[in-house]
Amino acid sequence: MVTGGGSGIGRAIAMIFAKQGAHIFVLDLDEQGGKNVVDEITRTGGNASFKKCNVGSQTEVQMVVSEIIKEVSSIHILLNIAGIAHVGNAENTNENDFERLIKVNIKGVYNCLHAVIPHMKKSGGVILNMASVASTVGIPDRFAYSMTKGAVVGMTLSVAKDYIHQNIRCNCVSPGRVHTPFVDGFISKNYPGQEKEMLEKLSKTQPLGRMAQPEEVANLALYLCSEEASFITGCDYVIDGGFIKLNN
Repeated sequence: MVTGGGSGIGRAIAMIFAKQGAHIFVLDLDEQGGKNVVDEITRTGGNASFKKCNVGSQTEVQMVVSEIIKEVSSIHILLNIAGIAHVGNAENTNENDFERLIKVNIKGVYNCLHAVIPHMKKSGGVILNMASVASTVGIPDRFAYSMTKGAVVGMTLSVAKDYIHQNIRCNCVSPGRVHTPFVDGFISKNYPGQEKEMLEKLSKTQPLGRMAQPEEVANLALYLCSEEASFITGCDYVIDGGFIKLNN
């Protein structure tokens, strides 16, 4: 079950997991994007289904999870990838934007955990949450976003601790900047006419000199959800081109 699977990192994860034989359930508000990913998977011989879902609504999440359980009887892997960003500091972040980020980035993760874990307890499973380097280091004008990703790390540690004896592993990954259509749209919206310059500037903030590709994050996700990573739980894996450790 991949939330936010209709584009970006979620899409890359859905694609690479499908290639490994997983039956993918793509959850997204973007119906066209989600269906496009499912079509791409099935055209290449994979197995995938689309479920339109607002992860910020507990009712919708519970309904979708119930549908999935009826179809396949269990959920082995939950990937909480859906998320939104915001530019602003503590002064100029308004209440509506603050609550919007909480609803998607925090409550959305909670809603999926709340709905899926009772089913996972029966036979075990793996949960991977999407955090960010913004949960670890201070990034200018990312007040609300950083707050929500810090909460994701906290939820990851709590779930890993609470369900370790139910054979449920829970980790998170913290990417640096990843070149997705979301980033291109973000730059176009906030820096019109400066797209090329801003893309180059943001790319150079990583010591490697470029942004990550979604598939690189997906490869890490695949490993953490595999049997090869069966001894790993309660960890936050940074994938940032050296951003945290090498930028001093």
